[in-house]
Amino acid sequence: MGKINISRVILGGIVAGIVFNILGYLVDGLMLAPQWAEGMKALGKAEFSVNQIVGFNIIGFANGIFAVWLYAAIRPRYGAGPGTAVFAGLMVWAIGVLLPDAIFMGIFGLFPSSLIAATTGASIVTSVVSTLAGAAIYKEASAETPRSMAARV
Repeated sequence: MGKINISRVILGGIVAGIVFNILGYLVDGLMLAPQWAEGMKALGKAEFSVNQIVGFNIIGFANGIFAVWLYAAIRPRYGAGPGTAVFAGLMVWAIGVLLPDAIFMGIFGLFPSSLIAATTGASIVTSVVSTLAGAAIYKEASAETPRSMAARV
């Protein structure tokens, strides 16, 4: 069993984070924007600020990096490929989206259940597609240690 290629985890995680943030924007920033605005208004809050949106994007990149790390970690047991990436994406969705949405929005009743269901459901696709994109970048480290050109001469 090889070691996890951290540089590829970060590179794949950044790609996954970009995809996660773009899809998240399409769903929550465009399609569900009126429902989010209404929900925030009902809480007596302004619409999301730039700082909050930056925070969401940071979380998106963290999700992407974690998803690719998880994919790399379970690859030896489940094998490389899209099936393993889908499984990793579903696990990241369950831990990073489903549980927080259920706790902070569902149980506490902060937002309408229709909004919670829509954003949580759409996030399954977001999480799986972004993990597939990041996992496509991930490769195990080669067995041979890279050498500089000067050392090869």
